[in-house]
Amino acid sequence: MLGATFDLGAARRVLAIGCHSDDVEIGCGGTLLRLTREQPELEVTVVVLAAQGQRADEARASAAAFLSALERPAEVVVHGFRDGFLPYEGGAVKERFEEMKAFAPDLVLTHARDDLHQDHRLACELTWNTFRDHLILEYEIPKYDGDLGVPNVFVPLEEDVARRKVELLLEHFGTQADKHWFGEELFLGLMRIRGMEAGPSTRYAEAFRCRKLVLR
Repeated sequence: MLGATFDLGAARRVLAIGCHSDDVEIGCGGTLLRLTREQPELEVTVVVLAAQGQRADEARASAAAFLSALERPAEVVVHGFRDGFLPYEGGAVKERFEEMKAFAPDLVLTHARDDLHQDHRLACELTWNTFRDHLILEYEIPKYDGDLGVPNVFVPLEEDVARRKVELLLEHFGTQADKHWFGEELFLGLMRIRGMEAGPSTRYAEAFRCRKLVLR
C-alpha cells in the first residue's frame, strides 16, 4: 500500500455502519463530509445498531447534519439493540445485516476487526460475512482501551472539514459531553497525527484499515 492511491470518486453508493450513535461520525465523519461535498449525487445509507431514546434521536439528527450536502437525503436506519450486548443477540443482528444487502453499496465503512469493544468486533465480522465483493474500509474509534493500531489507508481532510467534523460532534452528542475523552483536542489531535502519517502535503486525515483491495 505504500505510495498507492485509490479514487473514492468511483463510489456511487456508500454504506456506513456503526454500533452506537456517534461511532460513524467519530470514525469516518470527515470522510463523509468530504465525499458528500465533492459528490452530492452520492447515495448514502447509515445504519446504527444500538441506540435508544435520546441516543437514537442524536444519531438521526447528527447524520442529517453530516450528510446535508447530498442532493437526496440519506437513509438513516437506527436499531434498538442493547449497548454492549450485540454478541449475545447475534442472530437478530445478523438478520439486520442481511437486510443491508439490498442497498448494494460500492463502499462499506465499518468498525475495525481489532477493536476491543465487543459490539464493534461483531459489527466488523458481520460486515465481512455479509459483503463478500465490496470495498470495505475499517475506521478507528479512540477510547480508553488503547487499541488504535497501525492503519494503512488515509483520507486527507482540509482543515475546515476536520474542524467542521469536530463542531458537529460536539453539537449533536450532548449525552457524551461528560466523557473524559469526548472533546475537541482528542478528535483534532488524532486527525492531525493521521495527517502527519499520510504525508507532507496533508495536515489532517482520517485513517482506515483495508484488508482486501483488488486493483483493476
